[in-house]
Amino acid sequence: MNTQVRRRTVSTALACAALAAAAAVGLSGCSKVPDTVKIGVAQPLSGPLGALGHDLLNGVNLAVAELNKGGYTVDGKRVTLEVVSVDDKADAATGKTVAQQLVDAGVVAVIGHLNSGVSIEAAPIYAAKDIPQLAISTNPKFTQLGLPTTFRMVANDTLQARAMGSFAATQLGASRYAALDDGTPYGKGLADGAAAQLRADKKEVVVRKSFDDKTTAFDALATELKAAQVEVIVSTLNDFQALALLEALRKVGHTKVSMLGGDTIKTTDMTKGAGIIEGMYATSPVLEAKEFTAGKAFLEKYIEAYKKPPAYGGHYSYDSMYVLSAAIQKAKSADPKEIGKVLHSINGYAPVTGTMTWDDKGEQRYGAVGVYELRSGNWELRMRSDRW
Repeated sequence: MNTQVRRRTVSTALACAALAAAAAVGLSGCSKVPDTVKIGVAQPLSGPLGALGHDLLNGVNLAVAELNKGGYTVDGKRVTLEVVSVDDKADAATGKTVAQQLVDAGVVAVIGHLNSGVSIEAAPIYAAKDIPQLAISTNPKFTQLGLPTTFRMVANDTLQARAMGSFAATQLGASRYAALDDGTPYGKGLADGAAAQLRADKKEVVVRKSFDDKTTAFDALATELKAAQVEVIVSTLNDFQALALLEALRKVGHTKVSMLGGDTIKTTDMTKGAGIIEGMYATSPVLEAKEFTAGKAFLEKYIEAYKKPPAYGGHYSYDSMYVLSAAIQKAKSADPKEIGKVLHSINGYAPVTGTMTWDDKGEQRYGAVGVYELRSGNWELRMRSDRW
């Protein structure tokens, strides 16, 4: 080979190598994973349920802070997680509006909402863009919409209703019951299910009434409950409504009763009613952080960050964020549709509760319901099961 041909060959090889290197750089610079991945949080951040909504937001923020600090990566690329939060005001119409705001903001998933009525109305908006929605809402209709984007963090109200009815029938030793609800999809569905379980257990529901979720005038109801000789009140009213009812019962002298509520009365505010009636109980699919082995460590971190203990289910939103972050990594993508596919198959490590995994409808596979009794100003676990 002469010198001129040799030079031409070497030049061609160098040029090819340069093109290959440039191509590699170009490919690495065109990663499908953005520098920032946005996570939506939609909860009631104002109004009577604001404390619960902020607790759920706090759980997500705590998890995101830890993940970012630890150097979160997707497909080998360092990524920053960003929380985009909105206030749904526990209102279905507002929920639809803020859901669209999150879609327009480019979130890849949403942790929301608290209220079943809001989650159900917002779900089609997220589904239209394939955005996974992880909700703590418990009404079965949420996952019965037939959408591939609905995921529930806890057990649903079918199990909770059985727990309410079964516990009231077998543990409270009464024969005459009342079932009351706040008119919301959550409240009415849960009370209907509990009443059906009571009847299945051969108990008589002598008063069955619905109100709206703001009513606090219960003098007439208290008089009716006394006349009907009701011994146990099964209620899905909010805590401030239940407290108003207790005061009305005291006014008419009908306090030899027990109340069994849903998780809307399992609050610190409800302790104000301690001692007014004979017993106060609450069921909840939101098990307390202290009930889990890893709960103590979580509570210490939460209190250090927010200077107060969780108000509701911050540990579930914290766990959901960790499972969601793992799904994004497994998908190697910030495409909501790909993330949703992974969520349907993942057996996600949840730092507090242990694991989160969903069936094909988005129901939590290992959800349980606990029954709590108000004693000495604290809600104490009486029993819990996933097979009521």
